[in-house]
Amino acid sequence: MTATRAADAATAAQVLQVRHLRVDFPSEAGTIHAVRGLDLDLTPGRTTALVGESGSGKSVSALAVLGLLPDRARVEGSVALRGRELTGLSDKEMSAIRGAEIAMVFQDPLSSLTPVFTVGAQISEALRAHRSMSARQAWTRAVELLDLVGIGDPQRRARAFPHELSGGMRQRVMIAMAIANDPAVIVADEPTTALDVTIQAQILDLLDAARRETGAAMLLITHDLGVVAGHADDVVVMYAGRAVETSDVDTLFERPRMPYTIGLLGAVPRVDRRTDALIPIPGSPPALLDIGDECQFAPRCPVAVDDCRRTEPRLIEVGAPGAGSPAHRAACIRAGEIGADGRIGDEPVFGAAETLPRSPAPDRDSRPPVLEVAGLTKVFPLTSGLLRRRVGEVRAVNGIDFDIRRGETLALVGESGSGKSTTLLEIMDFAQPPGVVRIGGVDPAAVPRREAKALRRKVSIVFQDPADALDPRFTAFDLIAEPLRALGVPKPDTEIRVDALMRRVGLDPVHADRFPSAFSGGQRQRLAIARALATEPDLIVLDEPLSALDVSVQAEIVNLIRRLQTDFDVAYLVVAHDLSVVRHMADRVAVMYLGSIVEIGAADAVFAAPAHPYTRALLSAVPVPDPRVERERRPIILHGEQPSATREIVGCAFAGRCPLHARLDEARRERCRTSGPLLRPAIGSDAAGTAPSPDHRAACHFLEVER
Repeated sequence: MTATRAADAATAAQVLQVRHLRVDFPSEAGTIHAVRGLDLDLTPGRTTALVGESGSGKSVSALAVLGLLPDRARVEGSVALRGRELTGLSDKEMSAIRGAEIAMVFQDPLSSLTPVFTVGAQISEALRAHRSMSARQAWTRAVELLDLVGIGDPQRRARAFPHELSGGMRQRVMIAMAIANDPAVIVADEPTTALDVTIQAQILDLLDAARRETGAAMLLITHDLGVVAGHADDVVVMYAGRAVETSDVDTLFERPRMPYTIGLLGAVPRVDRRTDALIPIPGSPPALLDIGDECQFAPRCPVAVDDCRRTEPRLIEVGAPGAGSPAHRAACIRAGEIGADGRIGDEPVFGAAETLPRSPAPDRDSRPPVLEVAGLTKVFPLTSGLLRRRVGEVRAVNGIDFDIRRGETLALVGESGSGKSTTLLEIMDFAQPPGVVRIGGVDPAAVPRREAKALRRKVSIVFQDPADALDPRFTAFDLIAEPLRALGVPKPDTEIRVDALMRRVGLDPVHADRFPSAFSGGQRQRLAIARALATEPDLIVLDEPLSALDVSVQAEIVNLIRRLQTDFDVAYLVVAHDLSVVRHMADRVAVMYLGSIVEIGAADAVFAAPAHPYTRALLSAVPVPDPRVERERRPIILHGEQPSATREIVGCAFAGRCPLHARLDEARRERCRTSGPLLRPAIGSDAAGTAPSPDHRAACHFLEVER
């Protein structure tokens, strides 16, 4: 076959072709060039992943393909579906295509589903909009689709409204709607971002099954390189509105040839191992207002040369394509110099990771406790009617115990609804009865109010989203200075302290007069950390401090948090859903399930030898950014979701979902159903794997079964 005929055959196999796609948005500051000449091919039965930082143009590109951009957007280029040009079609013409030939699974299903209609009615509507069928036939098919995507009791769930379903169920409903009409293309825009890791594994497997069943081409938009490694066939890396590297997934991870791709891979923490430090990408992406004719990554690239700033490099072939895969292309004039190990010559592109201090000495007893919690419980009353009559209760936290020593990090992990955030709020609120919480050896409930107020300077908090947590009316200086003023620190000392704190967290004191909106997301989180350090606390509570940040910025903040821990000898209590980040940050881990701690111990022991079946399932579901590893892994899929905290549960709360429980004989199952397990030393968590470790404990009757 000649090269021309091979090219024609490849073109015929592609269900969607995007050529020279450009999207511009007018703004007061000028024209924003959101997408700048994107080329993209989707092949039936294959998944193509679009990856890159926020603002790189991933979601805008997908919305342009579906014709869902606002009227003010100017779209140029070609989008061809099975040879039919979509660019320029009216909204009515696109409505006939959307849902029938191209379907989309959005990031947040709650905002995508209509709240006033049942989910069955919405699926039925999607069917009847594109097919000739009666209302009864559409309803029957809607119930079948709900059953197909794994929703239990589909007849009853079809009559439920979106708010009555959990996040995982709502996303399953979105997938059911997406595959209802056997589309040729499925676009999944961050389909698992808001989901727990166990539910994420279920949804990703379901998307793979939907692609296989329908034979559709899938465009997967995600920031999670672990998800890309496990579920993509081909990858397009975007930066500043352009594709800067494309290849099949194995080639991209084994031999990236664009420094930006190398930087993304180096910044990702891995759940299967802990490294000394992550390697961040310095700087921030460009604003895309005034685009010069130069490599847009050059200001952040450690190997940029003068030629990089003379013209913007084209996407050129740097490697041969694999079977059914696109050629390996990169937009870098130095791509030919970069070896398979991510080095140019003997030097790594992004340099070596910085050397961070290791965790405190393993002898915890030699360090004083900064926080002690004994029997912490939180019950919310359920009320009904005008008189607010109590009809039940929600047991959010069920008598948990733990302590944190000076200079160490304890992470609370678990699915949504497990009680992690409630635990943080109860500690910060000082509302527990005497004997439950002690801060630096002092019980805030057992001392006068003035002494309890003074204790607050020993505990600070950094919230999930700094954009919401920082007062937009305050300057950076005022935000950091506010707690110092509350303590009565003199003005000259406050100015010196604020200047020093900004430098410590990597901010320029020259920018102290700026408001939070003038800072990037990573800079705002640095500002929040500086504020938390202002009172010289012994403990900083970190509530999902990285979830709102790009992976490149995440790496900077993780390294900063670890560095400051040593500099200030401060302890951290962290809540995080990303177990890869927890592996990198935490000295100890407490796993929570339905308000209780089911496993606790040193992070290395818990990650290397998880004892509780729930912990094993959590860790197995975390994707690893390595295609070879991902192909060999077998995640433990948990069916269903956590029971409601309003139920009176006798026995083990995890028994209904536990993979181990399903394999036990009836006598042992009865014990799980009738007797609640207590924390006890895990079996085989020492170096030899045989003796129990008193610090590593798990709440399971049958820890020895899989040891």
